[in-house]
Amino acid sequence: MKITVVGAGAVGATAADNIARRELAEEVVLLDIKEGVAEGKALDLTQTASLSGFDTRITGVTNNYAKTADSDVVVITSGIPRKPGMTREELIGTNARIVEDVCKNLLQYSPNAIIIVVANPMDTMTYLVHKATGLPKNRIIGMGGILDSSRFKCYLQKELGCSQHDLQAVVVGGHGDTTMIPLTRLASLNSTPVSNLLSPEKLKQVAADTMVGGATLTKLLGTSAWYAPGAAIAVLVKAIVRNEKKVFPCCVYLEGEYGQDDICMGVPVVVGSNGWEKIIDYKLSKEEQEAFNKSAEAVRSMNNVLDTLVKA
Repeated sequence: MKITVVGAGAVGATAADNIARRELAEEVVLLDIKEGVAEGKALDLTQTASLSGFDTRITGVTNNYAKTADSDVVVITSGIPRKPGMTREELIGTNARIVEDVCKNLLQYSPNAIIIVVANPMDTMTYLVHKATGLPKNRIIGMGGILDSSRFKCYLQKELGCSQHDLQAVVVGGHGDTTMIPLTRLASLNSTPVSNLLSPEKLKQVAADTMVGGATLTKLLGTSAWYAPGAAIAVLVKAIVRNEKKVFPCCVYLEGEYGQDDICMGVPVVVGSNGWEKIIDYKLSKEEQEAFNKSAEAVRSMNNVLDTLVKA
């Protein structure tokens, strides 16, 4: 098993660290365009092997896609991160060019790889990968919903004083501050609906905090978060390489599911060795479906910006 992580910034390096510690592959390749960065971080991570107890080989390369040949899974974190006050929409132009070029180079050497998209704006970048590569839709997965759901659990934990491990909480829709939909109706603590434990006002606040979870961290840190995104990537990679058949909310290409067509958005999917294998229908309420449709409109508007830039 060979896994490539494109982008050796904080998110990419943290993902590589998590993947290596869990020994999900024989080799992890860390690739970046900045001379020496991937090599340096790979060497630093390799020096933790005896301390952390893993045998995964970590290779760092500068823009040498030949070293990524025959990768089973490829994670694309490359692109500029958000700065304070910057929206994911503002990233479209720059990151679209980066992601398209990365895909072209990767698939030249690993035509059978499953691609995990992390670069923002993630829904639009996942859609770009689908359109630019022509790969089967099951081999293209946007990671955002897993991260958003972990933030949802974090804020629920703060209110309930419980263990996150006992919570079931899912976020669907777009991976954006105004487009994600925390499904508070379905959230539960060991099979007890969270709505039985928190007031409607508290639940509404938890959902609001979840939606701006990324922006909150960007404001505090001065850049995008990396620990939770890196861990979320590793969880998704693990489900693929170990064929776990786990259900995760992921950004995938829809063809009529959840009332949407020709768009990539976050919905619950079964993840295994073939990528995402099927979409689970959560039977959204009327209010939730309306929110999902509104989220789709916002995602389409970003996709339209992408189309304009491509045509220009």
